[in-house]
Formats: sequence, C-alpha cells, structure tokens
Amino acid sequence: MADRLRLALLFGGRSGEHEVSVVSARSVARALDPGRYDLVPMAIDRHGWWADPGAARAVLECSGDRADQAQAFTGSQRLDRRLLDGSVDVVFPVLHGPFGEDGTVQGMLEVLDLPYVGCDVTASAVCMDKALTKRLLREQGLATVDWQELDRGAWARDRAGVEERCLGLGLPLFVKPCRLGSSVGISKVKAPEQLEPAVEVALEHDARVVVERGIDAREIEVAVLGGDEPRASLPGEVVPGHEFYDYADKYLDDACQLLAPAPLDPAQVAAVQALAVRAFASLGCEGMARVDLFLERGTGALWVNELNTIPGFTSISMYPRLWALTGLPYPRLLDELVRLAVERHGRR
Repeated sequence: MADRLRLALLFGGRSGEHEVSVVSARSVARALDPGRYDLVPMAIDRHGWWADPGAARAVLECSGDRADQAQAFTGSQRLDRRLLDGSVDVVFPVLHGPFGEDGTVQGMLEVLDLPYVGCDVTASAVCMDKALTKRLLREQGLATVDWQELDRGAWARDRAGVEERCLGLGLPLFVKPCRLGSSVGISKVKAPEQLEPAVEVALEHDARVVVERGIDAREIEVAVLGGDEPRASLPGEVVPGHEFYDYADKYLDDACQLLAPAPLDPAQVAAVQALAVRAFASLGCEGMARVDLFLERGTGALWVNELNTIPGFTSISMYPRLWALTGLPYPRLLDELVRLAVERHGRR
C-alpha cells in the first residue's frame, strides 16, 4: 500500500440510518492517521443528492457522537465528480442500510474501478436481505431462528392467512423490515392483536417483512475481519435497556449495557468465534462484518441472527470496540480495512 492515500469517506445517504452514518463517519475521520491519509469527505443527503466538498467537510467536522446530533445538510449534485477525475485512491463507505450497505454503492464503485472497504456487491446485497440471509444460512446447515416472510401483495390479498402462519411460530414474535438495519421499524409482538400494527409499521420501511420467532437468549456480537482467512474478535454482549435492543437503545440513550468482552467461558468464546467466521465465509463476506448471534438461555444453543456488512463505527459501536479489546486499536483497524480493500482491487 502506498505511503499516503487519498481516502474518500462516504456517508449520509437515503436510508433511515442517515444520522447514524454521519456519526459513524465522524468517528472514522477522527481515528484516521493524518500521516497516512488525505481525507476526502463525501456526503449524500436524504434524497440522494451529493453535497459540495465544503458542506461535506463541515458536517464531518461538527461535534456530536449521538444520532440526534447529526446536522442536516442538502446536496446539489447527482454524483461527486472527484470519484471520476482521479482525486481518490480508495473509498470507505460508511453508509448504513439501503442505498449504501446493500450492494448499490459497491456496484457503482466497481463500475468506476475504485477500491473500496468492505464486502463486495453480492455479499452486501445478500446480508442486507434478512430473509435471503436466513435461507442461505439454513442451506449451509447453520442454525437460524424460525421465521415467516411476507410482502405488501400477500398482506393485501390474504391478511388472515399471513397472520395465521406467523402466529403459528408462537409468541413472542419480532417483526422486521426485510432490508433495513439499526432496528428501524422493528416491533416485538407479545399478543395476537399486536401483529397487524407491527406489520403495518414494518411495511412503512420496506415492501418485504420478516416475522421471526422470539427466543429467550443472550445477544452476542462478534467482529469479523479479513479476506481469504477471516478472523474473529473477542465476543461482546448486548444487554438491552428497553424491551429489546431498539434504535433508541443503540444510538439515543444510555439504557443498554454493552459488555466487552462478553461474560462467556473459554469453550463458549471458541464456539461463537467459530460460528461467526463460518457464517461470514458462508455468505461470501470479505473485509468486515459484525455477526450477531443468539445464545439461548437454558439450552446453550447458538443461533445466527444476522450479519452487518457496514457495522456502526460510532464511539460506542461494538465493531471497533471489540477489535480494540482483541488487540487491534481503532486506527490500526482502519489501516487494515483499507489494506484489504487495496489488495482485493489489485488482485482483480
């Protein structure tokens, strides 16, 4: 890798996780080694318009580490031309959710022949889709909690039948937009009459919905890093402060506890690390992903919940925190992610 790289930090975006992306990008910008990188901020507003360079830098330089402290901005161009004119050596997308984490931006960068941090187009698209992720995990023999899928058409045609199938999973249920993150649009259903409004909320965010059986489990998170030989961090544990680990719990208040490392015995640590790496490899991931697992109380069974290919990079986010705990501090983690991106591009 060259001694100094022009690194485009891409943040904001059209998804419901816009504010989280801004805060994540601020944390990345602060941690980047100024001796190794020339930072090129690139910001996309809520409508998909790209901000001019001065506005992008101003948003990035504002203070605030919570999602409700992300300043609003407005773009004026359809694409930042610095991606086209040779001003950038490598791109670090810090875009959570649709139009950023789902393979769309990755595809654009492939067309532009630019190296970029994180998973490729296919793995990004697969992991963004909760239903497709669960299908592929099950096909690979990896345990994932039982679920039902629905879309707007099925909901309109056969609401009673859909409800019957979903309730057949047993209560409680978790109702989730199929292609969104940060717990946006997710509801916990504890009584049959709560299912319909929960589905309506989820359909406000996506045309497809996953309804998942709830289990009594600890929420374990593992950061995975690498290419041909991915490695796992020490695991962490999320202890929700609300009914479940929702958006406010993650980004707006301090009610939840993030235990790092997770209080697990050595055998459990080895098991969750091995499962995380296997899930990462099975879905074709490379670069990075945070693998979210359930450790069922009572039975000790492990279930794969989902994979986040652009996990949060805020000051409290588990991905950088777990790697720091494992011996890879935030600045060196960023260096490693950039190195992997450049090497992959060189191989191709």
